[in-house]
Parts: sequence; structure tokens; C-alpha cells
Amino acid sequence: MENPYRPRKALIESLKKQTSDVKTYTLSLADGNSLDFKSGQFVMLTLYGVGEAPLSISSGPHEKKSFDLTVRSVGNVTYALDKMKVGDAVWIRGPYGAGWPMDEAKGKNLLLIGGGIGLAPLRPIIVDVANRRREYGSLEVLYGARTPGDLLFVDEYEKWRKIENTTLRLAVDAVPEGEVWRHRVGVVTVSFDEMVAKPEECFVMICGPEIMMKFTVRGLLAMGFKEDQIYVSLERRMKCGIGKCGHCQIGSKYVCLHGPVFPYASVKNLPDHGLKTFSSLFSEVMRIIG
Repeated sequence: MENPYRPRKALIESLKKQTSDVKTYTLSLADGNSLDFKSGQFVMLTLYGVGEAPLSISSGPHEKKSFDLTVRSVGNVTYALDKMKVGDAVWIRGPYGAGWPMDEAKGKNLLLIGGGIGLAPLRPIIVDVANRRREYGSLEVLYGARTPGDLLFVDEYEKWRKIENTTLRLAVDAVPEGEVWRHRVGVVTVSFDEMVAKPEECFVMICGPEIMMKFTVRGLLAMGFKEDQIYVSLERRMKCGIGKCGHCQIGSKYVCLHGPVFPYASVKNLPDHGLKTFSSLFSEVMRIIG
């Protein structure tokens, strides 16, 4: 029996700096095989002597010879990864988890809403749609970050806009003094008044900070979108990746096994499901500010 905990060696083919603390790593398996995955799945990346971390795949599933991981330096594993260079080896387990519902969405319009690093798990959808354009309806992407300098994949925006029947809307929380910004200012939901996507025949896929997803879902429901049209990608500190250790359990769900992509309707009532109630968010804010 194959050991599910045994990782495969992978080599860093290239590095691309996205922001001050985010890089995209293009990897290939050292044995020459391809990593077959679905949009929205993740891998466990191991650095021996340091640790292991779950990372979403940010490239399109049609890319067979290599795959991308877009990573923010926020912990021991990612700090160590940030110091590595082209040609260095890492180890990979996976891919794991449930991906975005691309088969169910065929023939439907797609609305993608991302915040910050949350655009990374959504990027495979954009790439996938571009390669299978006739299988889907319109594609609308709403993306927000803290500042223009925190936006990911900036050099790809024009390419995305050239995809047939595709719209990209950008927003940032704040613009540094003296910097030119020609898009919206505010959280990503400020783009709702420009949004052309309608509830009819539409799939919505959301990834970003939990508070952003909470208010995004609430806004969409108010606009007439149904709970079973909305999918969210949840983040939890996953350890085994295969639903054995229970570390990422939320009620009856294991994020690594049943997620990280969930229909909103299936997680809205779970304890500590991440999309907290407004009252609990308000209480937390009041506690923080005293």
C-alpha cells in the first residue's frame, strides 16, 4: 500500500515576486510526472527540518509539466521557502481536497470575488475558463486588496480582460499619498454597484479573509443570490491533508477532506465555520478597541 504521508520531491523552476511578502513559485515534480489537480485544491509542502504547510495551487489544471504556488511569508515554513532559490528542492503531498465546482458550473455565468491572497486559489478558474471558453457563460472578477502594492498577478490583468466576455473590477482599501489609482477605493463590495452579474444562471466563488467573505455573502444574499449558488474557500491549519488527524475539523466537516471549497449552505450553520455572525464580529471589534 502506498504511504499517503510520503511526499514527492519537487524542484523550484522559477520565482516571481508578487508583493513585498508574496511570491509565486513554479514547481515541477523531480520524477518527471505531472501533478493532476482540480482548480481549488491544495498541496502539503514539506521542508525537512522546518515543517509542513498547506498551500493552494494557483495555476491552471491544464498545465501538466509544472504547477504554481503563490505564497505569503507568514510562518516558519513560508519564511524558509522565501529564502530558497531556483533549483532548490521541496517535497509535496497531494493534491488534496474538494475544488471549485467547475463541472456543475458549465453553461453558467461565473462571478469570482477575491480579497488579498485569496485571489491565488481563484486564479486557476480564470485560466481554466480561458482554455475552455465555450463551456461557460460570462466571467466577472471582483478583486480587492489593502493597497495597490498588495495586488497579486498585476501583469496578468490585461490578458484576463481580453478573455471573451470577461470583466475585471479592482478595489483597494487605501491609496498611498501621491500614488495614482484609477479604480475603486474601499472593500471589495464597493464594486457591487457596478457588477453586471445577476442571480439567474450564476455560480459565485469567493476566497479571502473571513470577515470579507462574511460581508460579501451577506451582500449577495440581499441582492437575490441563493445560498446554493455561493461557494467559499475556507482556511484552517490543516495537518494531515486526508481527514485523519482532526486538526481542521469544523463540526462534522474536515476542511482538508470535504473542503477547502464548500457550498455556503453546507457550512453556514457549522460551529466556528469561519463566516461568523455580525454580532460576534461586532463584539470582537469592541473588545479589541476597548
